[in-house]
Amino acid sequence: MASVRKRGNNYQITVSNGRDSQGKQLIETATFTPDSNKTAKQNQKALEKFVFEFEEKVKSGKYLNGEKITFKDFTEIWLSDYAEKQLESTTISTYKYLLDAHIIPVIGHLKLSKLQPRHLNKLYDKLASERKDGRDGGYSPKTIRHVHNIISGIYTTAMKWNIVMENPCERVSPPKMARTCDKIKYFSLEQAEVFLGLLDREYTSSYKAHDRIDDTGKQYHVCDYTETRKVPTQFRLFFLLALFCGMRRGELIALEWSDIDFQKNSISITKSTANVNGKPVTKSPKTKSSVRLISVPKSVMEVAREYRKEQLEYRLSLGTQWEGENHIFIQWNGKQMHLDTPYNTFKKIIRRYNEQVTAPDKKLPEIPLHGLRHTSATLLISQNMDPRTVSNRLGHAQTSTTMDIYSHALKRMDEKAADVFDDLFSRKA
Repeated sequence: MASVRKRGNNYQITVSNGRDSQGKQLIETATFTPDSNKTAKQNQKALEKFVFEFEEKVKSGKYLNGEKITFKDFTEIWLSDYAEKQLESTTISTYKYLLDAHIIPVIGHLKLSKLQPRHLNKLYDKLASERKDGRDGGYSPKTIRHVHNIISGIYTTAMKWNIVMENPCERVSPPKMARTCDKIKYFSLEQAEVFLGLLDREYTSSYKAHDRIDDTGKQYHVCDYTETRKVPTQFRLFFLLALFCGMRRGELIALEWSDIDFQKNSISITKSTANVNGKPVTKSPKTKSSVRLISVPKSVMEVAREYRKEQLEYRLSLGTQWEGENHIFIQWNGKQMHLDTPYNTFKKIIRRYNEQVTAPDKKLPEIPLHGLRHTSATLLISQNMDPRTVSNRLGHAQTSTTMDIYSHALKRMDEKAADVFDDLFSRKA
């Protein structure tokens, strides 16, 4: 039977949990704090419920004590009892990676209630100074803050479950992140024009002599040779949609032909593909605002029609080897394209061009693939497109998000506004 004792404004609940191997009685305790916003009668009922549930947990072996359970052990319970029921699979995958790679090795052995700010500061300093992938320097403030938020979320749950009394993350300040607008990389209008030209331009690839094996297993020798090629139509379409429509990589990879309305020149974005435990998973976007209808330039729709015809002909040529469904961007056998493929192709196009350019200021910057989305937004804003329209095309939940990310373009517009006044009144002088 549980014992209840009032201590100050709180109540201490004690439950006997048998004896250990040495015959010593095992006692578990918990503290109940009345809610000041509730009446005495309501708090009494809450106390009775708390006592009953606490005793049941102790007797059934489900009671968790922050003084006894380690951070690592509680994390496993948190993942199964909370995360897998409340969070997206992509989010869980990211959490598991960061926990296993960075968090558990440093603080996993500590008892949950013994984790102190100094332990967290030590973890963050370690992340800021060294990486596990062999690259120079440490991880970015964004990554460290992500780690901080994961740990804080775990402790928030532990507090709700009455396993610990406080969240040590509240007494730690993770490194500040740079402003989003200072970090984005994108093409200028001139650079975007050069990149678009590369999508239609022929290029030559040289190959050294090598041996091959034919279909019968016979080996034969191939001398040095060159080939003239163009960027495949499906990649032209991929990069055009990324640049002209500001679509995310996962949204593009998830596209199916049924998402394109050739009559209205529009695309419906209703899903996105991401890697979860090394496998592609397609699901609805995280936010409602990401589900949207985008108008597509007619020139891009012409490329889509061209590629649609190519893909149908290719599918017929494969016959029974075709394993795909209805995806627009595909592998050789028709299956959905790998998420890494567009990035690798994008980088090859830029590097191939830069190898042929001698003047440093004429080279294209090696922006990330996501930089095409940033380019789309930046160019629209620079051409006086209102932020609300840009926000809707990008799928941002709030216009303020767009204005924060692309404040560099908005600032240039503000500078142009000042020039307008100069020109306006100088003519009247």
